[in-house]
Amino acid sequence: MCVTTKLDQVDFAKRCENLGFDMVWVPDSQMIWGDCFAYMALAAERTSRIKLATGVAVAGTRAAPVIAHSIASVATLAPGRVSLGIGSGNSAYRFMNLKPLPIKRYGDEVRAIRGLLAGEEVEYTFRGVTAPIRLLMADRGFVNLEDKIPIIVSGFGPKSQALAGELGDGLFVSMPNEERSIARSKETVKRAATEHGRSDVDVDSADFPIVNLLNVIILDEGEEMLSERVIAEHGPFIISGMHYIFDSVRQFNRTPPRRLLPVWEEYTAMIERTPEHLRHIRIHEGHCTYLHPDERKLLTEDLVRATCVVGRAEECREQLRAMHAAGVDQIVVLPAMDHQDAYAERLSREVMAKL
Repeated sequence: MCVTTKLDQVDFAKRCENLGFDMVWVPDSQMIWGDCFAYMALAAERTSRIKLATGVAVAGTRAAPVIAHSIASVATLAPGRVSLGIGSGNSAYRFMNLKPLPIKRYGDEVRAIRGLLAGEEVEYTFRGVTAPIRLLMADRGFVNLEDKIPIIVSGFGPKSQALAGELGDGLFVSMPNEERSIARSKETVKRAATEHGRSDVDVDSADFPIVNLLNVIILDEGEEMLSERVIAEHGPFIISGMHYIFDSVRQFNRTPPRRLLPVWEEYTAMIERTPEHLRHIRIHEGHCTYLHPDERKLLTEDLVRATCVVGRAEECREQLRAMHAAGVDQIVVLPAMDHQDAYAERLSREVMAKL
């Protein structure tokens, strides 16, 4: 379960534990939600079994030593249950009209974090000064470096996925339910691991998890894919993929995917009604939390299929089995905030318990 980081709703993590979820992923997006490490610390004290991960922390908005010390601090409350998901930034940067972190800087930050969490002294450059650093008082219990904190590297393209093979203990993606996409990502990770002399990376083992952010929409008998219930529950997540692609198109001069062409001109015109200096705010309004009224009409069945597993409960289970066979180890779901409790209960009862 991926949660919205509202600190007064942190008991939802315990609810997920009771329902049999394996992991809670806690996003890091400073312009919209609460602090991920504060949420994790509160969740750590309320739970005893479920694993906790940043989903994902953003390299560069916090310096590498800050991220390392924050996740290792949480690990003192939940030893052996904490992972660091790390990414180059989508919402965290784009909500400030910035591009995600360049790939070299991303790699440098992850490399420093990895060394610090291993208790090593690393060379780190900050504000133009390069110096050796290490976490000085780990032996006094301020942070936990004794229990390994896996680093799950977020990568949506081949360069960042290669970083997972070079530096990570797993790969975090958000990709369609396509065997070829999964296979291509695994091959990229495997090749990079080999090139960097890593023998501990086995992309076919759950010890190196392939984690996929992909909602599971359970339809009632006879229910349409774009019913009001489905849109209320999953619309914010589905449309956030369009926000991401729109920024990629405008920032990197890319071509929109074919599935979006029927609504692309209408969506572009809608965004361009906002002045340029405020457009980065309008693009991401409601991000994964609520659906902007003007964007309701942009949802299509093709867009739903591209971003979600969808069908009756037994059909969802079959699609998930196929995805697991193709190499995905974990599915992460993110329902709209006001629907999380009911959705978690239904997913647990109708899908998870019968897989």
